[in-house]
Amino acid sequence: MLEIKGFLEISFLDWPGKLCSVIFLPYCNFRCHYCHNHPLLFNPERFPSIPLETILNRLNSYRDWIDGVCITGGEPTIHKDLPWLIKEIKQNGYSVKLDTNGSNPQMLEKLIASEEIDFISMDIKAPLDPISYYRTIGVQFDLKLILRSIQIIKRGKIDFQFRMTVVPGLHNKEDIKTLGHQLNVGNRFILQSFNPENPLNPSFKSILPYDQKMLKEIERIAQEMI
Repeated sequence: MLEIKGFLEISFLDWPGKLCSVIFLPYCNFRCHYCHNHPLLFNPERFPSIPLETILNRLNSYRDWIDGVCITGGEPTIHKDLPWLIKEIKQNGYSVKLDTNGSNPQMLEKLIASEEIDFISMDIKAPLDPISYYRTIGVQFDLKLILRSIQIIKRGKIDFQFRMTVVPGLHNKEDIKTLGHQLNVGNRFILQSFNPENPLNPSFKSILPYDQKMLKEIERIAQEMI
């Protein structure tokens, strides 16, 4: 049975333009150096499992406030019971946003076809070439699966965005412009600064994030790349 390892009752940040609750699932198939949720990857048993019934009861108390539920991780699509979880949430009357690294296009296609999810946010880790991706995710991975997920999402059957966490030393301005050109989705491609507070790779604690004003300017340029 799928275990839920975290629940945030109210978030203003996890769903663009909406107020949502957030469910955290354990484990991930990537090892991104800057990941700040890594305790969920390696030691999820440290966190108590939260019964879905408990979460649904809490959601009901916020029914008049929240717009939906964001499912994140970890990487949600590695769990075969993810469709069950989404269906349970939908049957209780809530919209669902899914965060994913795009590593399981088969699951994405299934979820989109079921019409059970309302928004997908896919994290793009680097320009779409094997070397750049490996440098960021820390494991060997078939990039064709990432490209397939991008293709599926860009069909536009549900609302979506692509996000990139930008890390100095891993990503420069040209990398971001290249990815903007590769994606070609305009303002559906957004950038976010990495958090150096508790990264998976301890050496990343000393990296100073890009200035927010500069990051916004790079984002604007990347969105205009065609």
